[in-house]
Amino acid sequence: MAGFLNVYTISLFVALAGALFGFDIGSVSGVVGTNQYKTFYGNPLGTTQGIITGAMAIGSVFGALSSSFLGDRYSRKLSIQAGTILWCIGASLQAASTGIPMLIAGRAISGLCIGLTSALVPIYQSEIAPRKIRGRIIAFQFVAITVGIMVQYFIQYGCSFINSDASFRIPWAVQSTPSVILFIGLFWFPYSPRWLASVDRWDEALRVLAFLRTSNKDTNDPRVLAEYREIEEQVRSEREGGPSTYRELFSKKIRKRLFLSMAVQVWSQLAGMNVMMYYTVYLLQSAGIAHARLLAAINYIINFIMTIPCVLWTDRWGRRPSLLVGSLFMALWFFLIGGLLVRYGQPNPVTNQPYTWILVNTPAVSGAVLAFSYCAVGTFALTWAPISWLYPTEVAPVRVRAKSVALATASNWAANFALGFGVPPLMRSISWRMYFLFGGFNLAAFIHVLCALPETKLRTLEEMDEIFEHGGPLWKTFAAKGDTDRLDRLKEKDHVSLQKEEDHVSPESSHSSGSATAWPEDVP
Repeated sequence: MAGFLNVYTISLFVALAGALFGFDIGSVSGVVGTNQYKTFYGNPLGTTQGIITGAMAIGSVFGALSSSFLGDRYSRKLSIQAGTILWCIGASLQAASTGIPMLIAGRAISGLCIGLTSALVPIYQSEIAPRKIRGRIIAFQFVAITVGIMVQYFIQYGCSFINSDASFRIPWAVQSTPSVILFIGLFWFPYSPRWLASVDRWDEALRVLAFLRTSNKDTNDPRVLAEYREIEEQVRSEREGGPSTYRELFSKKIRKRLFLSMAVQVWSQLAGMNVMMYYTVYLLQSAGIAHARLLAAINYIINFIMTIPCVLWTDRWGRRPSLLVGSLFMALWFFLIGGLLVRYGQPNPVTNQPYTWILVNTPAVSGAVLAFSYCAVGTFALTWAPISWLYPTEVAPVRVRAKSVALATASNWAANFALGFGVPPLMRSISWRMYFLFGGFNLAAFIHVLCALPETKLRTLEEMDEIFEHGGPLWKTFAAKGDTDRLDRLKEKDHVSLQKEEDHVSPESSHSSGSATAWPEDVP
C-alpha cells in the first residue's frame, strides 16, 4: 500500500500541469461574456475571438511536437519544469496585455507549456504506475484539468464585478501560481524508471522501482525484479533496431498504434466539448437563460464531479466500453439541443452578438437546453475525457513512446485550434446546425471505436506488443495475463540472479552469475 501511496502522491502532484490547461479554459469561458473584456478589446466577435481562443492551441501544437525530443533527451521531469517557466511568461503577457496582439502572443506562449506538459505528464504517470491502477493514475490528469477550469472560472466570475480591466488581469496573473508550485516541487520527485533505463542509468531505475512498488524500498523484491526485467528486455529488444526516428512511427509495426492514438485524441475534440467549455456562456445566452454566467459554473462543477467515478473504476470498466457509451450519449445530447433550437428558435435581430439564433419566451425549452448541456458535460467527463489522455500513452512502445504521444497530442491541439477558431464564426453562420454537426462526429467516433480499438486495461506497457500482434481482430478483447503468468514467463527466459551490485549495469548484462532468484509461486 505504501508503494501505491507514493505513486498516488507523485501522480496527483504532477497533474498540476493539467490544472494549467484548465485555468486557460476557465479564463476564456469566464471572461468572454463580461462588459469589461468587450470594452477593452473592442468586442471581439467571430473570427477575431476565434483567433484569440485558438492561439493557445497553436502554441500547444508546437509544444507537443517538441515534447518528444525534450522528453527523451532531458527526461520527462525536467521538460515539464521547462514548461512551467513558459507558462509563467505567457500568463504575465496576458495579464499585462495592452491589446489583442499582445494577448494572442501571451496565449500562444502559454500554449507551448500546455502542449509540452499535456504530452509528457501522462507519459510520466504511465511509466511510474502499476498496470492495475494505470488508468486511475492517468485519469488524475483530467481531474486536475476539471479542477483548474472550476477554480479559474469562479475566480474570473468573482473578479467580473470589478468595474475595471483588473477584472480580467487579476485572474490571468493568478494563473502562474500552480506552475510555480509545480516547478519547485518536482525537484523532490523521481525520474521515470523507464526513462532512466533508456539512458543506461540502471541502478537508479531499480531504486526508483523499489521506491514506487515496496514499502521498504527493497530492490530484491521479486515483483520489483520482474518489472525491472521486463523493462530491461524491452529496452534491449528496441535497441537492436538502432536509434528511433519519426519514420519508424509509420512502419508497419507501429503505424496502427500511432493512428489509433491520434484518432482518439482528435475524436475527443470533435466530440464538441470545447463548445460547452469555452463558449458555454454563448450557448446559454442564445437560449434565453438569465444569469448565464452564473449557471455556466454548474457545468464546471459537474465536469469535476463526474471525473471521480472514472478515476475510481476506469481500470475495471475498460477503455472500449467507456468510449462507446460516451460517444452514443454525447451524440444524443447534441441532437436534442440542436433539435430544440431549430424547432423553437428564431433569428437574432441584434447583429453585434456572438450568436445569430435565439430562443425567446420559451422557459421550458430553455431549461431543457440547459439540462442537456449539463448532461453532455457529465457524459464527456465520465468517458472520453480521461481515456483520451490515457490511451496514447498505453499503446506506444517505450522506444518511440515520446514521439508517438507527441504526434497524438499535437493532433489533439490541432483539432482544438480548429474548434476554438471555428466555433465563434460557426455560431454566427450555421447557428443550430452546429450541434447536429457535433452529434454526427460522435456517431462517427462510435463506429471507429467499435471496429478498430482494442481493449488495453490490466496490461503492462511492455505487453502491448501482444495485443497488436496476436493476429486476431483488434476489436476482440485480448485477455490480460495475471501476475503469476508474467513471472512464469520471465522465469523461462531468465533463471539466474538479478543481484543489484553485480548485474544492474546495462541491458547487455548477462546475469550469468549468482544464485537463482527466489521467485514466488503466487503474487497477490
